[in-house]
Amino acid sequence: MSELSLNRQYPSLPWIAPFAVFMILLAVGPSLPIPQPWESILRVGVLIAVMLTISKDVVLSLRVRHVVPSVLLGLAVCAMWVAPDQLFPGWRGHWLFQNSITGTVKTTIAPAELADPLVVMLRVVRAALLVPILEELFWRGWLPRWIVNNDWQKVPLGTFNVLAFVATAMLFASEHGPFWEVGLLCGFIYNWWMWKTKSLGDLVLVHAVTNAALSGFVMVTKQYAYWM
Repeated sequence: MSELSLNRQYPSLPWIAPFAVFMILLAVGPSLPIPQPWESILRVGVLIAVMLTISKDVVLSLRVRHVVPSVLLGLAVCAMWVAPDQLFPGWRGHWLFQNSITGTVKTTIAPAELADPLVVMLRVVRAALLVPILEELFWRGWLPRWIVNNDWQKVPLGTFNVLAFVATAMLFASEHGPFWEVGLLCGFIYNWWMWKTKSLGDLVLVHAVTNAALSGFVMVTKQYAYWM
């Protein structure tokens, strides 16, 4: 069955598949008997392949309508993300953030592997270019519309619904483990911008700027815990 007929039979697939593959790779990647940088190359290659096949039409349809505000918002979200730990040393060590439910702060890349420029470059590519697309397709493009109506294709992008607005922000926060509180604020901000702009392309840009700025902060300060 071709991806075209598969997408017609399962219209949610282009919106869900990249995120699902990303989460699977995140879960099994560290246990795969594949050394760096090949494990990073595999992750990036698989994600690109999924987005350029199953999700190609959706990805190519993305358009940015509000470049400057989206860039500024992305930078503001990055500042908000790092602010608690920079302003209040030891903030992330509180039991509210690191516990048996949310997990502990740790990077997915071993310290020794961070000395490999290719590994670092691929991590930045994944964070700044791929993750914003695959996460926004799921978190702002599909899930809130599906919560509003199981026949989600009838729900316009950016439709406001209290349950969808709050639920997606909370689930987005849960994805970020020990950083759940800034993840929750980020989820609310991204949801608000989606409602405001009705443009998934702008959400991808905001998310990309946030992640790119955070990657720059990580590389300059060597605070790799932000690369979960």
